[in-house]
Amino acid sequence: MSTISSLHVPVPPSLAACSNSRDPMPYTPASTILAGLKVLDLTRVRAGPTCVRQLADWGADVIKVEAPEHAGQSSLGGPRSDPDFQNLHRNKRSMTLDLKTREGVAVFKRLAAATDVVVENY
Repeated sequence: MSTISSLHVPVPPSLAACSNSRDPMPYTPASTILAGLKVLDLTRVRAGPTCVRQLADWGADVIKVEAPEHAGQSSLGGPRSDPDFQNLHRNKRSMTLDLKTREGVAVFKRLAAATDVVVENY
């Protein structure tokens, strides 16, 4: 099993093919004031993404967790290509995780254990 290098979290074998020796989700922060802070972003709609965007803008390492399209949830954030979506989620890395499955919950728990902050606004 591989790991997400910046989090030292095991990656399921199905995702290991996507990673390499470098960080599989590189990013460049706009500031470094919060460098070293790791944030797991489960927010939707407006207030949550705006809050976490500020943390990302100030240098926090943010991973945006999104539900897969088949999870039966509407995309309250609009299309990913929409300028508003892009603005709300700038400076964030992203991954799709189905929290309605045991495997998804297990990955989430490993990610949460390796982060400083978990933000949600369901």
